Amino acid sequence: MAFTFQKNTEVRFRRDEALLRRAEENRPALRYTQFRPLGTVKLTQDPEKLGGVWTAPDSAGAALMAEGMGRGDAVILDFGAPLVGRFSVGIDSVGSPMDAPLTLRLRFAELPFELSMDNSSYDGWLSSSWFQEETVHLDTLPARLELPRRYSFRYVELRVLDTSPKYRAVFSEPVGLAQTSADRSNLTDRSCGDARLDAICRAAEKTLENCMQEVFEDGPKRDRRLWLGDLRLQALANYASFDQRELVRRCLYLFAALPTEDGRITATVFTAGEVIPDDTFLLDYSLFFGVALHDYLTRHWEERTFAELYPAAKMQTDTALQWLDGDGCFHAERAYQPFLDWGRDYDIRCAMQGVLVFALRRFLWLAEKAADPKLPEYRERLNAAAAYARNALFDAETGLFVSGPARETNLAAQVWMALAEVLPPEQSHALMEAAAARFAPYREARTPYMMHHVVQALYETGHPDKARQLIRDYWGTMLDMGADTFWEAFDPDRPEFSPYGSPALSSFCHAWSCTPIWLIKTYEK
Repeated sequence: MAFTFQKNTEVRFRRDEALLRRAEENRPALRYTQFRPLGTVKLTQDPEKLGGVWTAPDSAGAALMAEGMGRGDAVILDFGAPLVGRFSVGIDSVGSPMDAPLTLRLRFAELPFELSMDNSSYDGWLSSSWFQEETVHLDTLPARLELPRRYSFRYVELRVLDTSPKYRAVFSEPVGLAQTSADRSNLTDRSCGDARLDAICRAAEKTLENCMQEVFEDGPKRDRRLWLGDLRLQALANYASFDQRELVRRCLYLFAALPTEDGRITATVFTAGEVIPDDTFLLDYSLFFGVALHDYLTRHWEERTFAELYPAAKMQTDTALQWLDGDGCFHAERAYQPFLDWGRDYDIRCAMQGVLVFALRRFLWLAEKAADPKLPEYRERLNAAAAYARNALFDAETGLFVSGPARETNLAAQVWMALAEVLPPEQSHALMEAAAARFAPYREARTPYMMHHVVQALYETGHPDKARQLIRDYWGTMLDMGADTFWEAFDPDRPEFSPYGSPALSSFCHAWSCTPIWLIKTYEK
């Protein structure tokens, strides 16, 4: 596992009210759309779908809702497409007078597989309170049940736990009120002339749309907060689709406004109610603040945004450089925890050397714009870190980079060294050729987050055919298995893999999975 709960209660944060006001100025308006279910469905077996579960039309379910449901009766509503929002339904009674409350359980699912699981048996390390289910008691009918919480769902199961022998519950006019800050009118024709890639782009677009709320959320089913690593990738996908710059700007200001007293930026910010920085810190995510700022300003140059946010990017760089020694070796093992990917069990030192060089190259562009007096020093440190990678970490015999005292070879090291451009172009091409021979089909990557970087490294080093096929195989397999939106974690050899020990709490619409929009638009020209 690549992440553990952090409790850094001794850390003290500062609040820059001016930057928080700037974040508030860029709060987007939410757009609401009503959706009604296409009909009722029943769960069926299908070995090609995730968990071996899919659906078939169930006309009996619609009749049951209208005629009346009693103890143990259940129906599943299918809205036809995933939405993020609230659910309501009208309920009445038929038969004798209502002499006991109606007890109703509602379950919300992004995929049919979720409705087949027994959540009561869950024993994972994340809180079971994230399950999208509610049990309600209604003392009098008729009523319009409007659930106050927000859900991410395509399917809704209504199950009557109990009524009374004297009456039955009738359900009518179920409605899903979807919300997003994404403006679909900004979208243009994105066809790339390949039906498979076009289908992948549409699902990636929907993934991003559902995660675009008042911030870029990492997953609307669970967490529902702003994570810095997710933000960087969501912003790229946004530039290639909706291009709503105010949302990116708002998120950058939120991170910059809430540093620790020593200047570090948190990995995640809670934005429901009062804005609160989490006491979780991830080394690579901190470095990615400067990368995300660079990516934004190279597309939408804004003098004020640059002036107000450059100090935060500089502080993350200066903090990281304290672990870069005089030889150019980045001692990531002495710093605070990085992420890199879920499920990793490899040595992180070489990969983090690559992350540092990758981030420094982009920060250098910012430092040049700022005419930073430390610019010569930053150039020197960047050159030293890149030289150390070439001279101490590259194994000429295998053509691959090695990591740690055991000189371990892992996928992440090759990918991040390729993205960091520590080798000349011809050698970088050969590096990813050797990496493909050694690691394809890249099962060390457990998530679309890491797979994005694999694909980008293949494109950047002159392997477009391999990159394109990997998109088709990896994200396309999710489509084949029933995805409407792309998933938080996916291992094609173990489709039900979850970093939480159970897929019951995995997100099947997740921010870092939406990048095929950007990859295809950027490299498939």
